[in-house]
Amino acid sequence: MKQSFLDDLSQKLPRDTFEQAPNRYLEEPRGRWSGTRALLARPRSTQDVSLIIKAASDHVVPVIPYGGGTGLVGGQIKPAGYEEPIILSLERMREVRAIFPQENVMIVEAGCILADIQTKADQEERLFPLSLAAEGSARIGGNLATNAGGINVLRYGNARDLCIGLEAVLPDGSIWNGLSRLRKDNTGYDLKNLLIGSEGTLGVITAASLKLFAKPRSKATAFLEIASPKAALELLSELRQSAGDVISAFELIHSQGFNFLEKTLPHIRRPFESTSGWMVLVELGLSEPDGGAELLENLLTPHISSALITDALIAQSDQQRQEFWAVRENIPEANRLIGSVSSHDISLPLSYIPEFIDKADAAIASIGDFRINCFGHLGDGNLHYNVFPREGASRADHMKERDVIKRTVHDIVHAFHGSVSAEHGVGRLKVDDLERYGDPTKLSAMRSIKAALDPKGIMNPGAVLKA
Repeated sequence: MKQSFLDDLSQKLPRDTFEQAPNRYLEEPRGRWSGTRALLARPRSTQDVSLIIKAASDHVVPVIPYGGGTGLVGGQIKPAGYEEPIILSLERMREVRAIFPQENVMIVEAGCILADIQTKADQEERLFPLSLAAEGSARIGGNLATNAGGINVLRYGNARDLCIGLEAVLPDGSIWNGLSRLRKDNTGYDLKNLLIGSEGTLGVITAASLKLFAKPRSKATAFLEIASPKAALELLSELRQSAGDVISAFELIHSQGFNFLEKTLPHIRRPFESTSGWMVLVELGLSEPDGGAELLENLLTPHISSALITDALIAQSDQQRQEFWAVRENIPEANRLIGSVSSHDISLPLSYIPEFIDKADAAIASIGDFRINCFGHLGDGNLHYNVFPREGASRADHMKERDVIKRTVHDIVHAFHGSVSAEHGVGRLKVDDLERYGDPTKLSAMRSIKAALDPKGIMNPGAVLKA
């Protein structure tokens, strides 16, 4: 670390702001990357962040913004070629600055844990609907920086759709005070949506104004066995026609996920004793306090007789509902324990999903003997298409096939006009994919924006765009 950089800040910030980064800040959750040395900065305020970024700009020190460390594309890992960057963690900045229940707005600092924001909203009889498996440790700044999705996108949208305003520190250390509570504000360029999803490459989000919603007074949840992904899409279309916007979640699950849970997390109770095909987990959020289970049964019954649904279980209690969701929420952990050869966070136009699955399955089978666990947020077209070694083998046995599997899946996604990065971002893992599949004009504009806002290239270098 440049001594001049540290000297610049030593008189301006408390001594405990800096320390040598512990290992947990140098690794990503799946263990695919790890750093060897970096300085950790843990500021307590936006002004502290500003001082750090200003000094980093003056001394050309790379800065890696760090949220909860739950990202899966290497965006929070130190870039290769930099001896000792600054890892900037906002974990000390976790204040709820204000809440306005009548306006359905909450203002929070970027270090707030997502689950804590949900709890605070709940205490005010409101809902903050962003929900994902890592919500107990993910921080809202990282959620916004990656434009996180989750299970409720179908009804409420991505993180971008849930944010009204931002406070951020730009690469020169200046503070943008954009914590608006306005739903309408057409005063120039939309810096908020430029920063959301930029993965810390254009600045550091320090606080956000978030949208709240009325809490559903009841929820109705069902686990369904379905004939095929095509049947799932037909069912989704029919339910949307019948139920409107009360559908909060519509998750596609394959029985391979159940097999992995049985092997790795046998305490997770599976709703069906045995199944060999496709399932859907559907949930309604209702304004009425009761009658949800009966309503859902009435909505589903015609489709059981039409053979879209082969079996159905409707949760009869909140405990059973939680057990249903525990299955879905623990599939990623079961996947991690099994160890994938190649994982893919993709999105496709809804009508192409069945054909994509068939074509991708056939293409993977032509490469070798693999198991595939395909699951995801069917309502918004986001699939997690993950390829695993055959029974009895490990992913280490198939490292030579990883790149060809990834390229094969992504080529098919691109051919179907999809995206190779749906909700996890680009990070460092998918920089080459963005170069390969991205629109050239868009990439040129992105490089121009990066150069204009961060001319010294200090903000998360190597993430999203090649350094």
